Amino acid sequence: MLDFGCGNGAQSFSFAADFDRIVGVDLTLSSLQQLMSWRGEAPIYPVLYEGGPLPIADASVDRVTSFEVLEHVRDERQALAEMHRVLRPGGQLVISVPNRWWIFETHGADLPMLPWNRVPFFSWLPKSIHDRYARARIYRRREILALLQATGFTISDSVYVTAPMDVLPWQPLRTLLRSTIFAPDTTALPFLATAVLVVAKK
Repeated sequence: MLDFGCGNGAQSFSFAADFDRIVGVDLTLSSLQQLMSWRGEAPIYPVLYEGGPLPIADASVDRVTSFEVLEHVRDERQALAEMHRVLRPGGQLVISVPNRWWIFETHGADLPMLPWNRVPFFSWLPKSIHDRYARARIYRRREILALLQATGFTISDSVYVTAPMDVLPWQPLRTLLRSTIFAPDTTALPFLATAVLVVAKK
């Protein structure tokens, strides 16, 4: 398995029992150092990724996961092409990216004269304006599906993933929203979703 954007390995460890070997790729050296410090006997092997080809053989990986990472890489098409290259035929990709129609910009934006970077509906502005100030890319569902298909993937499924409400400081409101509006994990309403999750095959 390849965990593309593994961070400190927290999600990689949840897959450790299902694979003989997990390659954890990340953009940040400090995260990989933290992974190394606590991996113990888990078969997780960290790799620092700075763009370009992954140090993994063609068609050698059964599954690729990548959660909220594609928006940060320098070249999104090259990163997807590398994920496709290392997957074996029939191998599966599970990827999530931030949803453009969520009410708040999930990564924030550097906006002039606005110290608060979570301005509502900023992500709904035209792409040219959004991309000028935003700290990361953001995707419509049709955009990420088109990117994956252009890279050679076949789409199996895609869903809008609801907001976890973890940043709400007031516990009663957080509990209320999690038990009502955001109780399901997925939604048909794009403005209630922080991310788009896609399952695809090579």
